[in-house]
Amino acid sequence: MNENLDMEMQFESLRQLLHADRINEFRETFLEWHLYEQGQFYFSLDQSERLRLYTYLSPKETADMFDVIEEDHEDMKDYLTEMAPRYVADMLSEMYADNAADILHQLDKEDALKYLSLMPSEHVNRIKVLLGYEDKTAGAIMTTEYISIVANQTIRSALTLLRKKASEAEVIYYVYVVDKDNHLAGVLSLRELIINDDDTLISDMMEERVISVDVTEDQEDVAKTIRDYDFLAIPVVNSRKELLGIITVDDIIDVIDDEATSDYSGLAGVDVEATAETPLKASIKRLPWLITLLFLGMSTATLISHYELLINEASILAVFISLITGTAGNAGTQSLAVAVRKLAISDDKDNNFFKLVINEVLTGLITGLVTGVVIFVVVGFWKHNFVLGFVIGIAMLCAITVANLAGSFIPILMEKIGFDPAVASGPFITTLSDLTSVLIYFNIARLFMGFLIEM
Repeated sequence: MNENLDMEMQFESLRQLLHADRINEFRETFLEWHLYEQGQFYFSLDQSERLRLYTYLSPKETADMFDVIEEDHEDMKDYLTEMAPRYVADMLSEMYADNAADILHQLDKEDALKYLSLMPSEHVNRIKVLLGYEDKTAGAIMTTEYISIVANQTIRSALTLLRKKASEAEVIYYVYVVDKDNHLAGVLSLRELIINDDDTLISDMMEERVISVDVTEDQEDVAKTIRDYDFLAIPVVNSRKELLGIITVDDIIDVIDDEATSDYSGLAGVDVEATAETPLKASIKRLPWLITLLFLGMSTATLISHYELLINEASILAVFISLITGTAGNAGTQSLAVAVRKLAISDDKDNNFFKLVINEVLTGLITGLVTGVVIFVVVGFWKHNFVLGFVIGIAMLCAITVANLAGSFIPILMEKIGFDPAVASGPFITTLSDLTSVLIYFNIARLFMGFLIEM
């Protein structure tokens, strides 16, 4: 809390320098800040203040800031629009190619082409290569700014090259070794370059077994590989094993964050990142799901009406409808969350298919049994009718077990047919559980009507 207050005070002090046209003092303070802090200050400004800021900072200084801030910020397009086109082009030219490509991906094709036409051809070619890859693949998130060396050179010559090219590379934690045809042949760390003798050949010390990812591989799978091997970067190759680029851990962190947000949005049935939308826009986006669930809910209401005569004969049954459907819905949502998470982190999904479903069914049986026994005792003493308690308990057991089965099986089925399992949202599973719970409840109650009809 104190840190936030201190930062706000610094922002206000810097904002005053901005308004007072004290350029030198502003630049001295602003450029001493971490790039992330610069970005947060930038986001805190209104349009008129940002326009003034552009006159204070060079395109290179703005590019450094944009390289570390969130590239998919919802207002990024508006930020570029308020800058002069030449300023934008110069800024994008100074950015790492992968970050520049991420920004251009968010723009209309016409705007992207306008900025590209103002940029030097060497930068345009690098960016166009990245723009050509399918979204959410290794190619789309890789950077082409890396350092490669050949196997028959010495450490001395490799270090000379490294000093020369380091400023152009996004990271230099690893140095990749290629042959004359640019095929990936090995890798070594910066540490190994530093601690070994200058006359040692690269071929004598490089690691020939290189973990790499294909340029078409899904970004989520790339994230798992980097997580499993604890890499800071990973090379990207094509089908001919030619080195095309690298993916750095900072980009993978963004991928993990995006995937987590996507999964949570799917589970909730709403875009959780749309925090700045107007109530009207938010309503328009949420209504299709709600209307769909409304019609599914109507089927539950229709099913209840089908048992109207049963309820008339034993009206006490109506008291426990919401209790059973609500508990089953909660259990189904829990099972859904576990299934989606296990599918997200599992590398061997085929073998885990039956294991996951069986585990969730057994979990449903255990939780349903305990819950059923509890409600059996409570209802038995409350209504002085242990037959009614038994009906509610058995219905609870069956409803929770079926809900767990649905919550685990449906996301697996959706993944099998090529859909994101997180789309099997919590509201959908809850509504589906309502339908099955009602069906289970009243069919069990019908078997014991002779004991309930006097209630």
